[in-house]
Amino acid sequence: MYATTETLATTPAAQGGRSRWLALYTLCAGMLMIVLDVTVVNVALPAIQDDLGFTSSSLAWVVNAYLIAFGGLLLLAGRLGDLLGRRSVFVGGLIVFTIASVWCGLAQSQETLVIARFVQGVGGALTSAVILGMIVTLFPEPREQAKAIGVYAFVASAGGSIGLLAGGVLTQAINWHWIFFINLPIGALTAVLAVKLIEKDKGLGLGRGTDVPGAVLITAALMVGVFTIVKPAAEEGWTAPRTLVLGLVTLVLLAGFIAREATAANPLVPLRIFRSRNLTGANLIQALSTSGMFGIFFLGSLYLQRVLGYDALEIGLAFLPTTVVMGLLSVRYSEKLVMRFGPRRPLIAGLTLIVVGLVLFTQAPVGGNYFVHVLPVLALLGFGAGIAFPALMGLSMADVKPEDAGLASGLIGTTAEVGAALGLAVLATLSATRSAGLEAAGKAPLEALTSGYHLSFGIAAVIVAAAVVIACTLMRPAKQPVEVAEEDLALDAA
Repeated sequence: MYATTETLATTPAAQGGRSRWLALYTLCAGMLMIVLDVTVVNVALPAIQDDLGFTSSSLAWVVNAYLIAFGGLLLLAGRLGDLLGRRSVFVGGLIVFTIASVWCGLAQSQETLVIARFVQGVGGALTSAVILGMIVTLFPEPREQAKAIGVYAFVASAGGSIGLLAGGVLTQAINWHWIFFINLPIGALTAVLAVKLIEKDKGLGLGRGTDVPGAVLITAALMVGVFTIVKPAAEEGWTAPRTLVLGLVTLVLLAGFIAREATAANPLVPLRIFRSRNLTGANLIQALSTSGMFGIFFLGSLYLQRVLGYDALEIGLAFLPTTVVMGLLSVRYSEKLVMRFGPRRPLIAGLTLIVVGLVLFTQAPVGGNYFVHVLPVLALLGFGAGIAFPALMGLSMADVKPEDAGLASGLIGTTAEVGAALGLAVLATLSATRSAGLEAAGKAPLEALTSGYHLSFGIAAVIVAAAVVIACTLMRPAKQPVEVAEEDLALDAA
């Protein structure tokens, strides 16, 4: 029924050991460029507003145009990788993203920038949706796969905090245009290396999985859903008429998509993929954990800026310890933890550390000290994410057939994107509502702001705690954890 594994992805036998790792670093470079773009732009928004004359409400479209295209197309892009070949989709996405980045940098009007950002989101979805699927086929051996996924998870989760620092440096040292121009050499080099280092895969072919109605339904559902979250829900409230109507449209489109996939001869998303407890559970955990983490990085940045008075560069430096800790654990130790204990226990432990960090953040006062009230929180978040996310990525792909690897990769990206957008909208709305209410009741502005942030930090902790419950109850334990070799432990001690 299906093409062989060798026709679907780069075969490990065809890729030498060193070549495979170079290919991994190339894939991660593409992912880093995509992840950096979100937070780099957030830091530069004030400069963009001043230069192009955006209003406060219209400025949101610089971010929203990207998120709607990116979140709406991830699932379709992942399946296209299975059908057309993942390398082709990856390289094509890099080309679109890079050209759109230059277009953004050259923009001299609001309309041009927003349109270019939408196209950039299309390229970002095509690039990132297939990466995880390519990694698991490049590294089929469990130990190497765990290490490779650790590198990928670090780039995917820590890239945002690196973007805060890069955005501050580029915006302050040169101007906002360079946050986009910097993608030109990176994107071009990554595309060239991908063609050179990653063997071309044939894919299933469009004739084996073309489902135009399904593609239209799921893309429309995701785009309308993301738009509803980032626009009317965040600005007008969750019970506003426009929010409710668009939410209903999203549900109708999703219902139509499910009905279509259940009856289509060649479905875009075969529903059998959700029979895997680990895949289903991993996507639920991904949605919940990113809801808490992404919202907190955004609101934590606002706490540092509005309450403690940090500038853009200082905020980037403040989050640097999270990146360092996350990178050390993801790249150096996550593979050993997964091989010794299986992925489930590190996942639960990491998520629990994140919950503790979020609870601790609810105690940060108005006159907070970075080393006392912020650094311990960021360290706990870094430890937790560095342990949990590599294990989660591995579990999400553990039971997936080779012909569905691109789809599963796009699915985990979609749940992360929707979870992040939903978490940010909910937490930011609740925080702003509480702060406004307290200030109206006579509380000092900074105290009201801080109390609003505390509420969001607490809710984020509850959301991630729900992910812990799912990890404990739904995820299937590893059948036989592999003990770490004594020589590995000796090397670590040295």
